[in-house]
Amino acid sequence: MSAPTDTDVVAVVTGLAAAAQKASRGLATLTTAQKDAVLLAAADAIDAAADVILAANAEDVDRAETAGTEAALIDRLRLTPERVAGITGGLRQVAALPDPVGQVVSGKTLPNGLDLRQIRVPLGVVGFVYEARPNVTVDGFGIAFKSGNAVLLRGSSSAASSNAALVDVLRGVLSDNAVSADAVALLPSESRGSVTALIQARGLVDVVIPRGGAGLISAVVRDATVPTIETGTGNCHVYVHADADIDIATRIVLNAKTRRPSVCNTVESVLVDKAIAADALAPLTSALQAQGVVIHGDEPGMEPATEEDWHREYLSLDIAVKVVDGLDEAIDHIDTYGTGHTEAIITRSLQAAQEFTARVDAAAVMVNASTAFTDGEQFGFGAEIGISTQKLHARGPMGLTELTSTKWLVWGDGQVRPA
Repeated sequence: MSAPTDTDVVAVVTGLAAAAQKASRGLATLTTAQKDAVLLAAADAIDAAADVILAANAEDVDRAETAGTEAALIDRLRLTPERVAGITGGLRQVAALPDPVGQVVSGKTLPNGLDLRQIRVPLGVVGFVYEARPNVTVDGFGIAFKSGNAVLLRGSSSAASSNAALVDVLRGVLSDNAVSADAVALLPSESRGSVTALIQARGLVDVVIPRGGAGLISAVVRDATVPTIETGTGNCHVYVHADADIDIATRIVLNAKTRRPSVCNTVESVLVDKAIAADALAPLTSALQAQGVVIHGDEPGMEPATEEDWHREYLSLDIAVKVVDGLDEAIDHIDTYGTGHTEAIITRSLQAAQEFTARVDAAAVMVNASTAFTDGEQFGFGAEIGISTQKLHARGPMGLTELTSTKWLVWGDGQVRPA
């Protein structure tokens, strides 16, 4: 059988987008109770199908290992019974969260008697382009569905079997609950043509959210005619201030680097204040090296750092370490190399913390806390659809509210506008 042509792929994506648009109109009228029932049923169904899902994931992992895929990407791809339990736990958390649809944002009565209410409404059809991690397939569905949106999922070919198994379960649950199965659809991943078709389906798709590496995100933002929300890469920094507690700094850096190196809230660069470097560098670097972390920097015993190292999102057991001369140089370094994701300062100085949080431009700024906390679940949003590093329309972890827009309801009793 011949491979599908670009024309075939465009037709498939356009058809799925049109079906999703039709389905989204029905989703907008579902009650909170109806949506929560579907989400809980989906969690139960994924639990019941865990063996099938894990078998499909094993196919993906085997292909990746045979292809020589790097370990960090395989870790993002791999599902385990514990990770499947985390997926279903995320759905149950989303079901327990307040429904943003219909919430009144603001309102007033005008002097002429018109009653104005601004309420939250779904965006409509959300396109989601992402790499490797199959848990994101369910996260994307759960948040989109609870916020009243249909979702078109374009995962990577590396997770094709896992994603297909998961979406089959989700579509079955929708049908079983008298909801259009077209509220979720998995787009073909064999070629990049499906991405292009999705991000240029203006009029059918309301927003596209790319989540993955810098190349994927920049390509989507560059080529899209559909509005996009950029979930940027995470070149996250921890600045160990002159007035830092070294034990706290070491504990935080270890957690932020080694807890799960392949995710975007991992710390990639540590900036150590010159005033504390003589005392802080040895315990900090020793602790990192004991956990297998390769340190890139300009100090003795480190791998020599290049300009690329300061820019790099390693997503591995590598980290860049630089000694800086004070708060200003630390912030200048972050301004130059940071990606606007998460930045942290370790300090006992309230003044330094306040200045750092005021001056650093990022979606999340931490004081004496690990960058690993920048996460929808940790922020109380349940599963997230991504972490936006842009300033419009959302910034930071994107939960239910971030997948809504607003509309104005105006009630009158015959008012007309004067000439």
